[in-house]
Amino acid sequence: MTGGDENIRMAVIGLGYVGLPLAVAFAKHFPVTGYDVNSQRVDQLNNHQDNTQEVSPEALAQASALTVTDDASELKRANHYIITVPTPVDDNNTPDLEPLKQASKLIGGLLKPGDLVIYESTVYPGATEGVCAEILSQQSGLQLNQDFFLGYSPERINPGDTTHTLSSIVKVVSGSTPEVAERINALYQKIIVAGTHLAPTIQVAEAAKAIENTQRDINIAFMNELSMMFHELDIDVLDVIEAAATKWNFLKFTPGLVGGHCIGVDPYYLIHKSQEKGYFPQLITTARRINESMSAYVSERILKLMALHQKHIVDAKVLILGMTFKENCPDLRNTRVVEIVDQLQRYHANVSVYDPWVDMDEALQLKQPMTANPNQGHYDLVVLAVAHEQFLATNPRCFLKTDGLLFDLKGLLPEAWVDERL
Repeated sequence: MTGGDENIRMAVIGLGYVGLPLAVAFAKHFPVTGYDVNSQRVDQLNNHQDNTQEVSPEALAQASALTVTDDASELKRANHYIITVPTPVDDNNTPDLEPLKQASKLIGGLLKPGDLVIYESTVYPGATEGVCAEILSQQSGLQLNQDFFLGYSPERINPGDTTHTLSSIVKVVSGSTPEVAERINALYQKIIVAGTHLAPTIQVAEAAKAIENTQRDINIAFMNELSMMFHELDIDVLDVIEAAATKWNFLKFTPGLVGGHCIGVDPYYLIHKSQEKGYFPQLITTARRINESMSAYVSERILKLMALHQKHIVDAKVLILGMTFKENCPDLRNTRVVEIVDQLQRYHANVSVYDPWVDMDEALQLKQPMTANPNQGHYDLVVLAVAHEQFLATNPRCFLKTDGLLFDLKGLLPEAWVDERL
């Protein structure tokens, strides 16, 4: 490996929610080339605008050691590469490693003896030293741990969270040799105020990342099942959770939709690798099935609410408040709200979606019926789907007709305001 911090030249491949904060942080210590295939994204960043809202215009303007480009030839100068591309699943919920493979091919064609490649993308155990290392070797003609070295440090970015930011979250790090692991640990300690955790192997670090979000998925699935069960018993599940949470060791999760780039995706990576080895996980798979079914369940509850109040869903004016996968962020990845919209439209409801956090062009690409100005006193039904601060600051009943209905999917509005909550 290249010796001495003064010789380090970094490149970050993928400038989304994960890569951009990382590139800006490292640019305080080293020259950094940030690369993204999206030319529009690159132009925005060069104009000091980040539509993910993870990095401020001021921070981008001050990152003088950061070069942002969509020209892959500018990556040649680097000797430390960090890959932060997406790792989604396909329509069959099978891991889709194509973005990771393409990034590995790109970097493999640039590798020089002594270079280091660190992966932050979520994968199943064994992928970094298997799939990625093989591509790097094939493209470069170099040998792992002789000519080039690997690291893995899983991302822990929480979109929209201004408290748990990159520097304030403990970073798990690992390397393909003990010496490389120590070197990578020292690198991340320069930017992570909260400190680092040096995992014994890359596979341990890969597995740790996967189970973080799988654990949350399982806990939310439990709450979702409780919601279904207690609804049939005519008991408010949120009241039950509130009572149970008075015990010190109760984990206070709440029911709801599970979307985003992590919680609804990472369990499938574990399931895939486990099944490959002959073990078929039951709890993880069941949790996924429950959470995957929640949009249909919510839609059914909404339809029943309308029927019980003798209101026709056909031609009903419906306003959905919120489109993103979570509150107070513009992230639309894997949002399950679109499924509720689709279900209601199938019953010929006139659905409008209002979300002040969302880029309208991006939402329209998802073919969503967006509105920038919902009318007060206009709708037969309002569904609070995402708990944006704007929606909680006022009474959403203002959008309803006199006899309109309010369904609170998040369970955060005062009970006196709502006709039903999940």
